[in-house]
Amino acid sequence: MNDGYRHTWTAPWFVLGSVFLCASLASSSSRAADTPKAPGTVKALWADFDPRKDALDVKVVREWEKDGIAYRSVTFHIGTFKGKPARMAAFFAYPKGGKKLPGLLHLHGGGQRAFLHEVEFYAKRGYACLSVNWGGQEMEGAKPGDPNTDWGAVDPTQKNVPGYANLKPGDKYLDSFDSPRNNNWYLLTLGARRGLTFLEQQPEVDAGRLGVYGHSMGGNLTVYVAGTDNRVKAAAPSVGGSGFRTEPWPLLPQEKKTQPNGDVKLFDATLGFESYAPHIKAPLLWLGATNDFHGIMDDTYRTAELIPHKNVRFSFTPHMNHRFTPEFAVTRPLWFDQYLKASFTFPATPDSKLVLATDNHVPELQVSPDSSQPAAEVHVYYSVDADPRARFWRSAETKKRGATWTAKLPILAVDQPLFVFANVMYPLKKGGSEPFASPTEQFAISSMMHTVAPKELQLAKVMATDMATTLIDDFSQGWRDWYSLSPENPHHWEYSTRKLGDPKWQGQPGQRLTFGVQAEKPNELVIVLTQNFFRSYRGKTQEFVAVVKLTGGKETQTVALEPKDFKAVDGESLSSWKDIDLLSLRAYFGKGDKLFGSKSWVGSQPKFQKMQWQGKD
Repeated sequence: MNDGYRHTWTAPWFVLGSVFLCASLASSSSRAADTPKAPGTVKALWADFDPRKDALDVKVVREWEKDGIAYRSVTFHIGTFKGKPARMAAFFAYPKGGKKLPGLLHLHGGGQRAFLHEVEFYAKRGYACLSVNWGGQEMEGAKPGDPNTDWGAVDPTQKNVPGYANLKPGDKYLDSFDSPRNNNWYLLTLGARRGLTFLEQQPEVDAGRLGVYGHSMGGNLTVYVAGTDNRVKAAAPSVGGSGFRTEPWPLLPQEKKTQPNGDVKLFDATLGFESYAPHIKAPLLWLGATNDFHGIMDDTYRTAELIPHKNVRFSFTPHMNHRFTPEFAVTRPLWFDQYLKASFTFPATPDSKLVLATDNHVPELQVSPDSSQPAAEVHVYYSVDADPRARFWRSAETKKRGATWTAKLPILAVDQPLFVFANVMYPLKKGGSEPFASPTEQFAISSMMHTVAPKELQLAKVMATDMATTLIDDFSQGWRDWYSLSPENPHHWEYSTRKLGDPKWQGQPGQRLTFGVQAEKPNELVIVLTQNFFRSYRGKTQEFVAVVKLTGGKETQTVALEPKDFKAVDGESLSSWKDIDLLSLRAYFGKGDKLFGSKSWVGSQPKFQKMQWQGKD
């Protein structure tokens, strides 16, 4: 991507825009002829931007040292927009005395701010790291009067939410005509690229070894920056940057995608992540969660296919939304260690082959991990749910023969799609961690995802051989089919599963939800059922709560619940098990001013036994 561009907004297109606005007496045909033309491609949008042209004018707000790490709180010049300068606040850290260090640009997520924890973590790992405060939230440890990010005459922060899907002109936008420069993402990408300029100009940094990463909205920015700036030598977005956001999912046409304020084709061509992927030259790791609402798994794979060099890895935490377990989180620092420090080597993406036409008419996935490193485990997941945010990922049983793991994928019907992928777990010779994750002895790499439409299943003569079951979980596999939040916290733990949204485990009329539970002390157990989770096309999303009094002691207590035992906050009773997508076991549940259970759980966490559906006696 060309690095040249005027940065002070006195370019000819701006002058033409002013002339256009003054020509109020011109005919409509003349006005149309004089209207400046908006850039129609990624290349055209960024063709004239030179991130090095303007002086950074760096100002040090504060600097300090701790445990061998040098820290600075700084601001620097982004650019001049509509006659007013804009400045970015940031944290910068590096190991004291370090020379020619690899540099990392951290891009925070929505509603967040620059993180001292991020720059500290990577500085201790041997990097110089800059965390920019693009959202303008108050900086950590700020003192009265400290300068912060100031975008001047424009506002690409979350105080201007409509700007993320906008092409139209307005007071806080740049162009006086429909243009991708009137979009928040354009300005934020520009500001982030100025962050790369800051890094390359620091005497401690090796300008030839720069990386970029970010989470959620920061993941979006990571893809934009990697797709526009050749100074990036390694990129690692997480749960962000998946393309095709305006297009309906082919297997879920009833889901209506949000459309931009302006021409959809222009938006997709200049701001769609799928239009940036073909320009990415840096090796890229995509860190994801299988049920993420923002970085859609299916669209992430689809976007990655457009990256020409194909040096891409994926690491998808199963069952989670917008967060990761340590084996997946650790892949990001390892990725930078490989491409910016040459101190680690990633295995290749596991080879995987989905076979539909088998002798017993049951699909199977064959997984062959990269043999350059010994694989510790192979986990195969499959689903029949077209909605990537709400689908339950079944764990398939795997058998190893030679260097290949094979998993059978029995299904209940051939009129539903099939989705399959695998995670390969590799041992770490030395335990690793990530800024917001616990240490781990393994890391995980995902295979490609295979998607099969119902018509393909039928053409391959796949047969429905699976059967529905009343047994939801006997917990012999622990929490394998669940995800946990705060599992180590004695008062705030939560375990959730999407199993009830899968036809195999759906409750039927007349059945009760039953399970055994043993609690050390008397407590209140909270069970939450979520209806139409992420499925607004099917009906209102609503949570229904049941509170069970646990007697405590060594005896196992049997719980049996009917739909009417679950109440919404407004008192409405659950009418049936139909359309339940999520089941959660919690220490407490709060919504508004209502609290169910207690934030002071007493004793150890409860132990559960044999959760199942039972008919009435």
